[in-house]
Amino acid sequence: MKEMIGNKIRKVRELKGYNQEYMALKLNISQRAYSKLERNETKLNWNRINDVSKILEIDPLDLVSFDENLIFNNCTQSGKFKNFYNNFPEELKKQYDLRIEEMKSEINFLRSLLDGNSK
Repeated sequence: MKEMIGNKIRKVRELKGYNQEYMALKLNISQRAYSKLERNETKLNWNRINDVSKILEIDPLDLVSFDENLIFNNCTQSGKFKNFYNNFPEELKKQYDLRIEEMKSEINFLRSLLDGNSK
C-alpha cells in the first residue's frame, strides 16, 4: 500500500528535528490543524505541499515521493548514497508539466514585452 502524504511529511519533519508546533506556526495554522494534516484527515493541495516543502527544505517532488526505506537502505556505511530513481505519481507529473507550459507561455509573453520596448 502506498504511504499517505501526511505520513511522509511527519517522517521528514521528525528527521529535520522539527515539532508540530513549529510547523503550525510557520504555516500560520493551529497545531491541531497541522496534526490533522499529518494524520491525513486534511486533503492537501499543491500549494500547501509547496509551503510544507519550503519549511522542511525539501523539493516538493522529493517530499511527495519520500520513502524512508530508499533513504536508509541505500546509504552505505560511509554515509554515501547510492543512486536510485523514484517513480512519481502520474497526476503529479501532469501538474508539473502543466506548470512548465504555463511558465514557458509567461516567458514568451515577457519576451514579447521586452521586444516591444526595445524598438
